[in-house]
Amino acid sequence: MQRFQMRCSESSRCRRAERKMSTSCCRMLSLMSLLPLLNATASFRPCPGSCLCYRSSDLVDCRSSGLDQVPSDVPKGTWLLDLSGNKVEDVHTRSFMGLWALRILLLSNNSIHTLHPQALLSLQFLERLDLSFNRLRSLPPDFTQSLSSLQELRLDHNLLKHLDSASLEDSDNLRKLDLSHNRIQYMDVKAFNSLSRLRLLNLQGNRLNVLMNGLLSRQQALEVLLLGDNNISTIEAEALAPLRSLTLLGLHGNQLEHIKFKTFLKLQTTSTHIQMSRNPWICDCDLQRVFGKIQHVRHLHVEDYKDIVCHAPPQQAGSLLASMDSQLCMAETATVLVITITVMIAVIGALIKAERNRKNKQAASDAESAEK
Repeated sequence: MQRFQMRCSESSRCRRAERKMSTSCCRMLSLMSLLPLLNATASFRPCPGSCLCYRSSDLVDCRSSGLDQVPSDVPKGTWLLDLSGNKVEDVHTRSFMGLWALRILLLSNNSIHTLHPQALLSLQFLERLDLSFNRLRSLPPDFTQSLSSLQELRLDHNLLKHLDSASLEDSDNLRKLDLSHNRIQYMDVKAFNSLSRLRLLNLQGNRLNVLMNGLLSRQQALEVLLLGDNNISTIEAEALAPLRSLTLLGLHGNQLEHIKFKTFLKLQTTSTHIQMSRNPWICDCDLQRVFGKIQHVRHLHVEDYKDIVCHAPPQQAGSLLASMDSQLCMAETATVLVITITVMIAVIGALIKAERNRKNKQAASDAESAEK
């Protein structure tokens, strides 16, 4: 009997021990399942006030937050920083110091009028920078000094008046550059010298007067060149010659009256579409011949030829150039013939009159001799 009681007592102790061990295991498993959450909480990084920080994607969203300066407590591992739609006026020196991981920086729709020297220091891995819709009047000489990885730069809808050779000299990897809708009248002929990998250049909606020789001398890879809605009246003879990869050339809405066929013939590309409507064309035989020659060049396509409207002479104003076929040259030929015939008649008349005068003088001389 005593042996039976001892066995029962030992078995109950075993059962209690097993229950304790089971409870301990459950607690350990629960703790292990909480470890990732504890780790995530432990790795929490501070976020600038009024911004949203997404730790999983290293994205900091400060859009339309009423900020008047770049926040100084942006997490160091941030990959994308969106500061668009705020009230920032100045970007001070070293505003982004320590943000080595930053790839995309969006600063559009602020009131930025000044970029201080070294404002973008430490952003050597930045790939996209958007400064559109601000009030920039000029770029600092060291603007791209630390932006060696930059591939896309938007500076459209600012107040830029000129572009120096130093402003973009360190942007070797730039693929897209948007300078549209500024007030640019002058660009240094070396302004784009370092941009040998550029694919798209948008200069639409500025105040350019001349497309200079040498301005695009390093842009053999350029595919899209948008120059519409400027004041361009002259395209220099070699201005387009380096553009071996050009597929689209926008020249609509300028001040072109005449163009030279040789200027466009130097575009040695596979296929280039050209836009040239909304210019004050002087429609004469020379212009018609130039467009006729361009259309017969296999790789050149004036895609808005049917929309080209004559501005002068008065009798042709408002007429479509395409509707005139060869009338301009025929009219010019007829005019030349009329002038030639008129001149010939005048010359013949003068010769006849001179001959009459000679004969009259001869007759008078003979009469005088007879009287003597």
